[in-house]
Amino acid sequence: MPRLPAVSVVVCNYNGERYLENCLGALLTQGADEVLVVDDASTDGSVALVRARFPGVEVLVLAKNRGPCAARNAGMRAARHRWVLAVDNDAVLEPGVLSKLRAALEADPGACLAQARSVLYDEPTRVHYDGGGFHYLGLIALRNFYAPLAEAEGTGVVEADALVAICVLLDRDVVLSRGGYDEELFYLAEDLDLALRLKLAGERLLSVEDALVRHRGGTAGLSFRGGGYPAKRVFLHARNRRWILAKCYHLRTLLLILPAFALYECVWVVFALKNGELGAQLAGRLAFLRMLPRLVGARAAVQRQRRRADRELLVGGPLVLSPAVVASAPGRALARGLDLLLRGWWRLVRPFAA
Repeated sequence: MPRLPAVSVVVCNYNGERYLENCLGALLTQGADEVLVVDDASTDGSVALVRARFPGVEVLVLAKNRGPCAARNAGMRAARHRWVLAVDNDAVLEPGVLSKLRAALEADPGACLAQARSVLYDEPTRVHYDGGGFHYLGLIALRNFYAPLAEAEGTGVVEADALVAICVLLDRDVVLSRGGYDEELFYLAEDLDLALRLKLAGERLLSVEDALVRHRGGTAGLSFRGGGYPAKRVFLHARNRRWILAKCYHLRTLLLILPAFALYECVWVVFALKNGELGAQLAGRLAFLRMLPRLVGARAAVQRQRRRADRELLVGGPLVLSPAVVASAPGRALARGLDLLLRGWWRLVRPFAA
């Protein structure tokens, strides 16, 4: 029997009526055995569109909008097959993506997940997201971010660290056994968090560099494409990053990174003040404090499955900041200086991290 005898496609959707026709049209040519749309309590015409134009596609409608973490977990549990191609509603797969991801996992029985490389929908010769490293401040050190596709590093199938969950073929039994997507996060960095927990537990992830997905506009009020940084995103950035650090890192690592964490926070305060979003950042910090009663159990679950040390996985850079921060010459100079300082601190303390 092949390792992947059948594949279910699960599309995570929230108010994606303008995206779904292109997304599903491309998916139905990929040769999957099941296509399921998980609708996260949309208020637009998403569900009606799917049922009218794609009668062969199953629809699971959630009663409450709980974010893509809950929707993806629900989709994995509802899928008929163990191997699930998890796709966001604003992704349009190029021909052959599923077969390339499938071949990569067939050839590497030790891997539980393979991600595609996403390019900009309106500029498909430029990379949008291609995974990256686990920056020790709870960020993703993005690879090839906005790099021309012809110049992007990495060819064929490469081992991956942090993933971007736009299009991922995964073993749902393994992912759910490691806790699935953390529903406390709602949105933002949930894919980084999942990948970090998988890697800490000793799992292997792949990135298939010639499996291309065109990535469209994202979710209004949460996503950004090089312009302003939405206040909701500022809130989630402040809250979720603290949750991931406190849940996943060894206590010794947390103590060692405190000076660098404080420096980065100062920069974020300046950014928030400049953009009138200090309130959103402070609200995110307070929201994290309200989550603390649930932290003990969440942290215990991660540490119980740990097989690898923080210092094996975490990196010191590159630091990828919002385009709004680096739009000016002073902003770029600040970013370079901050990146150098953060890299230097990690080189200094990494040997002592747990």
